[in-house]
Amino acid sequence: MPVGCGSAPGGMRCRVHPALLLLLALLMLVSRDWYPQLHSLLINVIFIFKVSTVNSTRQENDDLTNQTKVGFGIHRLLRRSKRRWVITTLELEEEDPGPFPKFVGELFNNMSANMEIIYLIRGPGVDEYPEIGLFSIEDNVNGKIYVHRPVDREKTPFFKVYFDVANRLTGHIVDKSLIINIRINDVNDHAPEFPEKEFNISVKEDHAAGQPVFQMLAVDLDQENTPNSQVLYFLVSQTPVLRESGFRIDRVSGEVRLSGCLDYEMAPRFTLLIGARDYGHPPLSSTATVHVHVQDSNNHMPRFTQDHYNIQISEGWANQGVLRLGVQDGDSPSTAAWRVKFNITNGNEEGHFDVSTDPETNEGILNVIKPLDHETQPAWSLVVVVENEEPLFSCEGGQLQRPQQASASATVSVRVTNANDPPTFHPGTFIVSEVDGAGPGTQLGMFNATDPDRTAGQIRYKLAYDPANWVSIDERSGVVITVKPVDRESPHVNDSIYVIIAHAVDDGVPPQTGTGTMLLFLSDVNDNAPMLRPSSQHLEVCQSAGDKPLLIEAEDSDLEPYSNPFTFKLDSTWGDTEDMWRLGENRGYSVELLMQRTLPLGDYSVPLLIGDKQGLSQKQTVHVRVCSCPDGFTCAEPLVGRAGVLPGALVPLCVAFLALAAALLLLLRCHLVSEAKGQGRSVPQDEGIQTLIAWNEESRADPPQGRSYLRDHMPALSISPAEAGAKLGAKVWLDTAVPRGPQEMRAGVMAEVLRQQLCGIHDPEGDLGYPPHVYAEEGECEQADSLSSLTFSEHDLPPDLLDSLGPKAAPLEEIYSQSAFRS
Repeated sequence: MPVGCGSAPGGMRCRVHPALLLLLALLMLVSRDWYPQLHSLLINVIFIFKVSTVNSTRQENDDLTNQTKVGFGIHRLLRRSKRRWVITTLELEEEDPGPFPKFVGELFNNMSANMEIIYLIRGPGVDEYPEIGLFSIEDNVNGKIYVHRPVDREKTPFFKVYFDVANRLTGHIVDKSLIINIRINDVNDHAPEFPEKEFNISVKEDHAAGQPVFQMLAVDLDQENTPNSQVLYFLVSQTPVLRESGFRIDRVSGEVRLSGCLDYEMAPRFTLLIGARDYGHPPLSSTATVHVHVQDSNNHMPRFTQDHYNIQISEGWANQGVLRLGVQDGDSPSTAAWRVKFNITNGNEEGHFDVSTDPETNEGILNVIKPLDHETQPAWSLVVVVENEEPLFSCEGGQLQRPQQASASATVSVRVTNANDPPTFHPGTFIVSEVDGAGPGTQLGMFNATDPDRTAGQIRYKLAYDPANWVSIDERSGVVITVKPVDRESPHVNDSIYVIIAHAVDDGVPPQTGTGTMLLFLSDVNDNAPMLRPSSQHLEVCQSAGDKPLLIEAEDSDLEPYSNPFTFKLDSTWGDTEDMWRLGENRGYSVELLMQRTLPLGDYSVPLLIGDKQGLSQKQTVHVRVCSCPDGFTCAEPLVGRAGVLPGALVPLCVAFLALAAALLLLLRCHLVSEAKGQGRSVPQDEGIQTLIAWNEESRADPPQGRSYLRDHMPALSISPAEAGAKLGAKVWLDTAVPRGPQEMRAGVMAEVLRQQLCGIHDPEGDLGYPPHVYAEEGECEQADSLSSLTFSEHDLPPDLLDSLGPKAAPLEEIYSQSAFRS
């Protein structure tokens, strides 16, 4: 046992290995020159001793744990066993130059005393990543470890290697594996490195002294927190070297700061060579180049090229660019330090002027944004100042300063020349009020305009905008008078306001025109009774849905308080309306209509009296169709298919009536021509394609001697059977639908009378004394066995029938006129 201490009766017992004492004496006698050579040997010896010492110590500890076990009267002494492996650490120098293979250390296992053994090694550095074949055992007989090449600590800082001992004959492992950590000691083999060899940075000219500009950073790959990886920064050189300005670098952080002030005009660029060095032995270093670009800042105040300007401007106009103000600046063009901005500090209290900047020339452009008035102010004096967009700075004693005065000024004298100004209305827009429906001759108000030139010129007024042609204006006084009744419901009135615009023209050279506006507010009167909405005039209801209410809506063109809420009431004077219908809930602008009982299918007219809030009412009729609904919801026949109910049904009736008039006109002209020749003339049936059959006269009549109008001879209006037969020798088919409306009613009455007289003729009551003439027909008229009297009185037709039918009905007047003469 090399070194060991144990407990014994009476105190501690220690033993010292003689070889250790010899080694210590040798170390005391060896000179310093031999110390490096012996260093490696000493490590190996200590390692061997350490293994032996640890084994001995652990063996004695095992002895202390042995105890005698007693059982059933039998005593057995336990045998102690020795530890055979020690977990330890080996160290190698990084980048060791060799020679290789180089001895690293030796391991020993005492199993060799009982059998022939071999040593095995495995793990990283032997047969595994990151390096294979780096370590080996000499011949497997002893535990000597060798390294075969240099090791890079930055790549692999340590290796964890496994050692085994096996029986040489059987190859079986006879002991547990020993784990050894082989640590690589760092050497200073890496210099600090910058990310790039060259850097380009920019710094403003007004950068303050002592403030950081940028920071350099170098990386050393040697072991961290050792002198080999600690970096020291230093400034190698600066180009150019100026006394007023320069750069310095912090040795630890690498932060570069400015000393003094920069001057773009003197030195727009600097080149710095910066070094980084570590603390290793020997120290290693590297350098990088930094190009510092100085950005121009505002250290030159702008100045006007002249201090005073004189211009003339005509009144009444807004002009752009009436004057250009030149400016000089010593900073770099097209930069914020060179660009300027202008401001009018005095003389522009009313906001007539402004100054913009020409971005190309940096000149100021004076503009007139509000027209000037010679009579109000004939002269102006403007003070214009100019300054840079970027704040001005200066350098004093190596420190930045902000000067109190950073702008220059110039004076602009403006003289306003006189011109003919347009008349001015006082006020330009005003409101007048009048009741709705005011008649002609009502004075609404008066326009008032004056000439700002203050001359004795005359002003003429004229209307410029009167869309409904309601008013007139007096040319001299400007008084506005109505020439037509005003109507608040006119489409030219918006929100009860009717706009009237007038012009005032002076007699200057050239004449000038001013514009004034009158807003006519029409206060509403109750001149409109409520009416049914178009959607409520024709309704449908299923016969099976007797309890379903119909919603009837009304509207009123008047405003409050002459509109809703409305009152709804059934007109009880019309038949049995109240027996069939009743009104439900009144919602102010609508009411519910319900059937009193289930009504037969058909069309019904429901009369209503609808009144507004003030009691003004009128009678309205709701047309209700009670229909059958196979599905319980929809009428079998749509509402639009009923003739005589919707306005679209009147179109075929008008077409039929015009065809009737054209046929009558053609027949009458042919008849008049034949009477003028004194005898009838048959029309050959083979002359082209005929639309009317040939006909003959039953009796002759005198030719007409002139033309008269129906309205002058209505009391004598009559048509004899013979004349009707001669003039209407072809049958005419008419629509039997009865139209709605006054004019349509007149046309319907006439059509119905003619149909009854032409197609519903009976035999004459008396004998005429000659046989009637038989006419050739294309077809048979319904119930037309013979001709009968076609005479009807003026009471059968309205008096103004033909006047309301238009110019196409003029030929009918001849028929009635001739009949009137003959009667």
